[in-house]
Amino acid sequence: MGAGRTKGRVAQVDVQGTVAAGWEPVRDAFLRNFEQRGERGAAVAVHRDGEKVVDLWAGTKDVDGQDPWTADTAQVVRSATKGVAAAVPLLLHQRGLLDLDAPVAAYWPEFKAAGKEGVTVRQLLAHRAGVPVLDRPLTLAEAVDLPTATAAIAAQAPVWEPGTAHGYHAHTFSWLLSGLVHRVTGRTIGRWVAEEITGPIGLDLWIGLPDAEAHRVGRLGPVEEIEPPGSGALKLRPKRSVTEAYQDPNSLTRRAFGVIAPKPDENDPVYRAAELPGSAGVATARALSRFYAATLGPVDGAGRLFTPDTVTLARTEESAGADKVLLVGTRFGLGHMLHGPASPLLGPSSYGHPGRGGSLGFADPDAGIAFGYVTNGMRKTVTADPRAQSLVRAVGSVVNGAV
Repeated sequence: MGAGRTKGRVAQVDVQGTVAAGWEPVRDAFLRNFEQRGERGAAVAVHRDGEKVVDLWAGTKDVDGQDPWTADTAQVVRSATKGVAAAVPLLLHQRGLLDLDAPVAAYWPEFKAAGKEGVTVRQLLAHRAGVPVLDRPLTLAEAVDLPTATAAIAAQAPVWEPGTAHGYHAHTFSWLLSGLVHRVTGRTIGRWVAEEITGPIGLDLWIGLPDAEAHRVGRLGPVEEIEPPGSGALKLRPKRSVTEAYQDPNSLTRRAFGVIAPKPDENDPVYRAAELPGSAGVATARALSRFYAATLGPVDGAGRLFTPDTVTLARTEESAGADKVLLVGTRFGLGHMLHGPASPLLGPSSYGHPGRGGSLGFADPDAGIAFGYVTNGMRKTVTADPRAQSLVRAVGSVVNGAV
């Protein structure tokens, strides 16, 4: 499948990179995001059957700057980090080191406190543990200190009976997963990812950004909410109950997103260097796509991450329906968000994770597709950003056209 260099200009933005023959609709959708949706700086990459077919970038490195986005620019991808982090327990299970149906306390004895003794690893990964909030929010210094943060989550009482419902553990997922992985492996999750995933595959992706890579990372910031008429974008106007929940300081929704207080500055080097696998990963679009491609099969000579049985686990629904935190219908597997109305991916087999405000990464085993999108322009969207969705629709148009 041949690839050609593309350099177009839309809304005074140079779009650079490559697209394979037949994948031009993705390039066109990427261009329209700058022209019509207020994109400032972004990148998108797609692999099909392990081959890179789209690799594009454009705009500025910083949302409020003038320096150009380059081939190596990376960004904080917020909760898209969760999709990478979720691979860790799946790989530990694949290697026979983690029983998904064992109590978390079998590996992490302190976790059984306050009524959590029956919480299983499966429930923890599927957002069913009942601890999306903390009675006392953590400071940034406490949040980035693994012993302090994991002790806080281990001591926390659940706000619903574990296993009976699900609700998005927006930030506490970081410490739940960190505590479990550390006790199973003896390594922090950032180190495990670096040594077992990103290093062997060759990914510009970090959970805990090294100082030596900090110069590559752009600044995030809010951008204007723009959506052209007739664009076909998912209608994202929240229900009144959802809007009210985000405004109510006592709601589970507000508390779940406010467990670090004051709200951290995501451009702060301390935050970027933190091993927060639920929110603070840093990646290029190319790395996100390549990561998901590696879960499906070999990529450029690197061995595949997941066996076919593990791919089946990744795509299998564990939680579905009304989300007690997000207040919309969500679907989760074992840490991955699955395709559904609130977070459309490519199709029923897709697994991955969006990042609040923009970024997205996922795999679709049925189509052999892996996808990564990162941006520095943060919108108010939580699970389905219009810019990412426009790109996913473009990928779908190519796949359905059997390119």
